[in-house]
Order: sequence, then structure tokens, then C-alpha cells
Amino acid sequence: MGKAGSFEIVGDSIASAQQLFLGTADKVYFVDKTENNPTSVHGHPAWAAEYSVSSNRGRPMDVVTNSFCAGGNVLGNGTWVNIGGNQGVTYGGATAMSQNGGAPYNDPDGAVSYRFLDTCDDSKCDWTLAGSMSTRRWYPSVETLEDGSLIIIGGCEWGGFVNDAAQTNPTYEFLPPRGNPVTSPILTNTLPLNLYPLTFLLPSGRLLVQANWQTAVLDYQQGVEYRIDDIPDAVRTYPASAGVVMLPLSPSNNWTATIMFCGGTDIGSNPWVMNWNLPQHAASPSCVQITPDLSGAYVHVDPLPEGRTMGNLILLPTSQILCLNGASTGVAGYGNESWAIGQSYADHPILAPTIYNSSAPAGSQWSRDGLAASTIPRMYHSTATLLPDGSVLVAGSNPNSDFNISGVQYPTEYRVEKFYPAYFDKRRPLPSGIPPTVGYGGSFFNLSLSTDDLFNNTENIKRAKVVVMRMGFSTHTMNMGQRLVELETSYTTNANGSAILHCSGLPPNPAIFPPGPAFLFVIVNDVPSFGVQIMVGSGQIGQQQVQPPAPLPAPYFAKDLAPSATTDDKKPSAARPTKAVSWPTLLILTFGTGLWLALF
Repeated sequence: MGKAGSFEIVGDSIASAQQLFLGTADKVYFVDKTENNPTSVHGHPAWAAEYSVSSNRGRPMDVVTNSFCAGGNVLGNGTWVNIGGNQGVTYGGATAMSQNGGAPYNDPDGAVSYRFLDTCDDSKCDWTLAGSMSTRRWYPSVETLEDGSLIIIGGCEWGGFVNDAAQTNPTYEFLPPRGNPVTSPILTNTLPLNLYPLTFLLPSGRLLVQANWQTAVLDYQQGVEYRIDDIPDAVRTYPASAGVVMLPLSPSNNWTATIMFCGGTDIGSNPWVMNWNLPQHAASPSCVQITPDLSGAYVHVDPLPEGRTMGNLILLPTSQILCLNGASTGVAGYGNESWAIGQSYADHPILAPTIYNSSAPAGSQWSRDGLAASTIPRMYHSTATLLPDGSVLVAGSNPNSDFNISGVQYPTEYRVEKFYPAYFDKRRPLPSGIPPTVGYGGSFFNLSLSTDDLFNNTENIKRAKVVVMRMGFSTHTMNMGQRLVELETSYTTNANGSAILHCSGLPPNPAIFPPGPAFLFVIVNDVPSFGVQIMVGSGQIGQQQVQPPAPLPAPYFAKDLAPSATTDDKKPSAARPTKAVSWPTLLILTFGTGLWLALF
């Protein structure tokens, strides 16, 4: 068992983890670019793998085409999709003679590929190809929409350090397809830094899109964008590569989305070219937040303890945010320039994690108290994800054009670590009654907690929380689709010190938490239970059923009962008053030149 506040090396990823996601409660899936990884599958190097969290062992998988710098996310039916990539390559990333496969790597062109995976725990699943995009996309972003379909946005055709007018793909399209790609003004106007645009579905049903210095709100249903404020202090998109995360959505903030950006790079008057010592340029410590359904303005919050590029921001079940990986100088990318560190465009790895607490007073929101440093530099192509036990799996780092483990400062990395937050070695709540599916509104459900689950203090039920989380698809400092939604709850305590936690379904708005697989955690006394996998919504792609939420029973303590109470010292819930649940209502706001939708 890991020690709270520390890292532990636990296994080997088989393929370097340029991309990863949690597919089941026990399985993490790694996807790499085509390269000469030592493990083979079907007669060629493996650039994908399945990893068991329980055994810390894996197996190679065949992702078929070159998935270099692809995007990904999960459909509403639970199928994961890996999208786009690069042309077929040979040794050192050079373009292969054949784009249909062949020696040495047998990697067909992957730039228009849809790769599908129905995850499994029996080691029998593998990636399949089906259909293709109408345009080439390298470095696309992918976001799950409120009907469980995907929007695929941005990218370029052939790659390079940054984008350029000759190959940019400033459009978005959908899976399942909805017609021809649609041109995006913000992506058209933000060259050369519009790769992997930072994209979030908002509760209004619109999308926040951030690229280079610009920010827009996209109404994809109408094909209209609205410019809002430019982001201050630093470029946040690749290759500046800030950490980015949607803050927890909860009853206390009326399930309103705020997005936080931390780190990145402002290269000032130096252009994004490679004729100067880029790896030694200091990264930015700036952190800013924006709440696009309410305002188009950015707000500064506490900066990072130091400037950081390529730092992942990982939501914890406790609603804190872990920042780890990355470097204090340089940017994402690699090449053969004389000033590169080996091939890395970044230097000075940051090994120490830090944790953000939005409820802490200004000036003390970031903390390293009780946190030990890693021993492994996690540079370009590093990834991380929360696991159901509340630890964080960390993998990847490969600022190299091909497999390289000797003679370079930052080699191809296969070691898998786990980071253990402060709660990890504490006794966990073990709630019973978690349903296999959670819908939008409708009936509430009951979770039972024992005296031990409440840490022998019934008062802890008053602060207990239930959260639904999706860990997202991790690549290039993003976890696409990562979000945490807290459910509305009330409680009933029993005379024996146990309690029942009454939980509403998700808010009756699928844009707050899109349908598909997720994990449910119960947090008591700031200690999360082990996450249980559930299905959110119908388990299908399409319009989701939304119902008015049933009123929750009012909070009730057994000690408040008269001596003539029922035998279990608990008034039947049917006879109790109910607690009104205030769900967001949709308002239309006028902002700038366009109409805005907001939730209040």
C-alpha cells in the first residue's frame, strides 16, 4: 500500500504513454505514437497497451494506424474513440515509403482514422478501425456532447512544431457524422498556435474554445462563435501547454462551469521559430479562471509556486486539484536543433507536485504540505489520470522522435508511477446501494453508511458528499472530458450511529455531465470511498431523458425523535418533510454582440 503524499513506481507501460485513459475500474489504456517500442504485437512494435491497476501488469494491443498526437474521448454508449494522427513512418519518425503499411513498423497513415475500443476486463478486447474522417487531423481536440456524440475540432494535416497556413485544419466535425466540416473563425485567426484547442462543453450547451491568445464561445448547433476576452499573461495551448481543468460543478455554485488555466509560456517578442534557445525560456506561473456562461472576463487566482509548462491538472474526488508533471523552462515538442536537450524543447523538470484548494484564502490556494517529489522527469508526452482507489496514475515522457533509452537526458519512459494523496492511507467509507446507472433528474437513491464509514461521528453525515467523475482522455497536458459533478444530498441518521445518504440524480441537463461511463465516489470527513463505475444516462447516443428531480427527504437526526419513534429510531421518510432542490434554470443574457445562455 502506498504512502500518502508520495510517488511509487509500480509497473511498466509497454508502450510509452503519450495518451491514456481509464477504461474500466481495473484497466488503463495507453496509446503511443508509432515507434520502435521493444514489445511487439502482430509482428510489429506495439504502440498501444492495456494495463491492469490491480496487478500492475499489461499486455500489448494493436491500434493499427499511426496514432501520433491523436485526440480521444468516450461516446455516450461507453465506446472509447481515438481520432486522427500522423502519416505512416519509419525509423526516427521519417515518412514511410508506403502509407498502407509495410516494414519496418507496418503503420498505415492514421490522420483520418477512427479507432474504437469497447474496454474489457478479460483481456480479449482490441482496437478496431471503422469509417474515417473527411479531413486529416493531427493534434485535434475531442469533447463529448450532451447527446453522447463527439465534436472533433482543429488540428493540422501533416504536423510540425507549430501550425501554418499551408496545412491548418481550422474546422470541426462530429461523430457520428453530421455533414461537412464547419469552419471555425477562432481557429482560422489563431495561427500558428491553434493545435489541440482547449475545448469544454458548458452547461449552456455551448463550448468554450481557447487557442493562442483568443477565446470564443461556440454555439455548435447554430454554427456561430462569439469572441470574448483574450487570455492574459501567457499562451496556454500547445506547445506552450498550460494545465487546464474545469472546476467542480456543485450545488453551491449552481453547477456553473469555471475553467482554470495554469502555466504556459509567453515568449514575448521572440517568434515561434527555432533559431533561439527555446528550452531555457522560463514558463509562466500565471493561473486564470473564466466562467463563460456568466462572463467573458478572465479572473486571476493564486499563481503556481513556479512557472510550469506541460503540468497536468487532475481532479481529486475531494474537489482539490493536483498539479504534476512538466518543466519550468521551454515548451512541448522535440527536434534536432543544436540547442535542444537531446531532442527535448524543454528543460528543468519539476518533480514536486502541488495541490490547489479553491476554498483556501487567496495567497494560500496552492500547497505542497506533506507532498514528496517524484524521481522521474515527466516531460513532453507525459500523462496522468485519477484511479478508482483515489490514487493518480502517472506515465509517459518521450521527447524523442523514436524509442531512445540511452545517451539522452530525457529518454523514452516506460515506468508507471502512482501518486497517493493525503487521504490514501485512511480508512475508506464503504457505502452500499450505489446504482449501476444515474440519470438526469427523476427519483433519488439511498446510500447506506455504517458507523465506521462515518468515522464514529454521526455529525460527519452533514458534510458528506457524493460526486460523479469522468477522468478523461489524457494527452498533451489535457484530460479531454474530465469533470466532477457533486450531487444534491440530504440524510437520515439512525440510533446506532449509521446513516442513509439520500442522493438526487444528476441535474436535469446532460450538458452538465454528458452521458457515458463514469465513477461515483462518496466523501466523508474529506476521505473518498473507492470509486464505483456507473453509466450516466441511457447508455446510448442520442437525446437523453430528462425528468424533474424528485424532492429529497429533509435532513433528519435520530436524536430529534420522540421516545415513541419507530423501532429503528427513524421516522419513515414518507412522513417527513422534503427538501426542495434548486436546479439551474436557463436564462438568456446579452453579452457583447451575441446572445448568451446561462444557468442560474
